[in-house]
Amino acid sequence: MVTVAGPHPAAEPTGPPSAPEQSPAAGVGRRLARAVVSLSRRPGLALSLLLLLAVLVAAFVPDLLTSDNPLRGDVTERLRGPSAEHWFGTDQLGRDLFARMVHGAALSLQATVLAVAVGLVCGAALGMVSGFFGGRVDAVIMRLVDLALAIPALLLALALITALGFGTVNIALAVGATSVAAFARVTRAEVLRVRTAVFVEAAVSCGARSDQVLLRHVLPHAWGPVLVLAALEFGTAVLAVSALSFLGFGAAPPTPEWGSLVADGRDYLDTAWWLTTMPGLTVVATVLAANRIARALEGERRTGR
Repeated sequence: MVTVAGPHPAAEPTGPPSAPEQSPAAGVGRRLARAVVSLSRRPGLALSLLLLLAVLVAAFVPDLLTSDNPLRGDVTERLRGPSAEHWFGTDQLGRDLFARMVHGAALSLQATVLAVAVGLVCGAALGMVSGFFGGRVDAVIMRLVDLALAIPALLLALALITALGFGTVNIALAVGATSVAAFARVTRAEVLRVRTAVFVEAAVSCGARSDQVLLRHVLPHAWGPVLVLAALEFGTAVLAVSALSFLGFGAAPPTPEWGSLVADGRDYLDTAWWLTTMPGLTVVATVLAANRIARALEGERRTGR
C-alpha cells in the first residue's frame, strides 16, 4: 500500500516568545511616568523645578502672570502693603511691585542666560584645546586661567563694566567673562580623562582630524560635568547680575530689574519692608532652586556613569 504524505505541520517555536514591539509614544509615556514618580519622592527637587519654571515664564512671557503695567503708578496707592489686590505691595510711586518683579525677571534672567552661555562656550573651547593638545598650549592657557581665578569675580566684573560701559548686556558679558576660567578648568579635566580612552586612540590612529576627534568623540563624553557646572553657574550669575544692578550698572530707571528693585527700597526699610524683602527673597529662592537642580543633575550623572 502506498501512503501519501500530507503537508508538514508548521514548526513550533522553540525559543521564548519575543517581546512585542513598543511604540515610541509608549516609551516616552513610561519615562514620563517614572520621572513623575521620582519627583513625588523628592519634593524639594519638584518645588525647585516649579519655581524655576515660573521664573522662566515670568522672564519670557510675563503677560501670563500679570496684566498690570509695571511703569504706571497711582499715587493714591503708594506704599501699600502686600494684599489680595497687590500681592507684593506697591512702591513709593504706587506701582504694583509684583508686576515690576515679573517684568524685571525678563532683563535679569535674560542677562543670566547670556552670561552662562558666554562662560560655557568660551570656557569649554579653551578647556578642550588645553586638555587635548597639552604641551605649551596647555601651559599658556592654564596660566591665564590661574590669573583669572586669582582675581575676585565681582572685582573683575566691575573692571570689565568700566571698560565696556553700563547696561544689561554689558553686565551679562562681564559676568560671563568671570566664569570662563571655571568652565575651562572643568572641561580640561574631563578632556584629560577622556582622551586616553581606547575609542579616542583608535580614532586618532585611523587618521581622524583633531577637530573630528574633539567634536565627535571627546566632547560627548566630557559634557556631563560641564552641564552640571552650568546649572551651578546659573545661580551664581543671578546673584552677580542682581548685585551689579543693585550698584546701578544695569538698565536705566524706570526699567525694573531685580537688583535695582532692592536698591530702590533701601530708603523705605522702616516703613515699607516689602520693597526690599520681596525682590530679595525672589533672588534667594531662584538661586537655591538652581543649586538644588544642579545637585540632582550631579547625582544622576554619577549614578549613570
